[in-house]
Amino acid sequence: MEEKFPDVQPSIKHLLISIVVPAYNEEKAIGPVIDEVRAAMAGAGYRYEILVVDDCSKDRTVNVARARGVRVVERAVNGGSGSSRKTGVLSAHGEIVVMLDGDGSYTAADIPKLLGQMPAYDQVNGARTSEEGTIKWLRAPAKWFIRKLACYLTRVRIPDLNTGLKAFRRDVMLEYLWVLPKGFSCVTTMTLAFLCNGYSVKYVPTTYKKRIGKSKFRPIKDTANYLGTVLRMVTFFRPFRFFGPVALVLLAASLSMGIWDFLDTGSLQEIDVLLFIAGVVTLSLGMITELIVRQRATNDRELDYWHEVYREVKAPSEHES
Repeated sequence: MEEKFPDVQPSIKHLLISIVVPAYNEEKAIGPVIDEVRAAMAGAGYRYEILVVDDCSKDRTVNVARARGVRVVERAVNGGSGSSRKTGVLSAHGEIVVMLDGDGSYTAADIPKLLGQMPAYDQVNGARTSEEGTIKWLRAPAKWFIRKLACYLTRVRIPDLNTGLKAFRRDVMLEYLWVLPKGFSCVTTMTLAFLCNGYSVKYVPTTYKKRIGKSKFRPIKDTANYLGTVLRMVTFFRPFRFFGPVALVLLAASLSMGIWDFLDTGSLQEIDVLLFIAGVVTLSLGMITELIVRQRATNDRELDYWHEVYREVKAPSEHES
């Protein structure tokens, strides 16, 4: 007789959710953001904490946050958005981390929608349905180009590469904190770290609002960092996707120029040989680095996470730590 096992629906409702809000000079927005988060989580059935990470604000951001009764971590040195997010991940108590900016631009009411996609997905992002940031004429085309490049390099459709509203497994992110930059491209790195290492990523549409207060976006520098982040992440985690096409271009150039020179002069030129050697070396480098990256993969953390997800517990009571 075949033994039957009961169907178990995996859930994260018994896990603690850490909602991390990085903030820098957001005294006008941080209070409403905290209130919106609480309203969103009320009745959702999740155990959660709200953690505000202050990046040396010069206004009353810390006082306003503490007056709302949430946990506040004050950084000793101003390090940028990425540094605040790193501190938030390290300081979080929960197994699942939710992040949203402290400027009021993201819709906190969508947080339960993101959490509802877990644990089926390792990271869930809020894909913005509109662009409300400053300097749209520069941001929109730059984001489109870099997003398309990231889609090609990762072979995954990415509707919103640098969204600041995301939910993810803390244990996975801890492994890749070393690669997170200090600036705005941090959220892009968080997404690519999961995508490039085989973790499942989901996108949920969310409404993006005009931020409260003054934007801290630096158009030239932050756009350049944004592009560099995509290339750097793929080189770190999917090196052959970068070195492979470069090698093929060099080899194709060597072959075409070699045929032309042979038909024209009856012999090969030095440049033909140099291009061929460069192509072979680049191809070999890509294959070796790809093997090194793949060898680092491990399933031990994955097993621990799913054991925790399937752990039988009593029905959780909603509270905020």
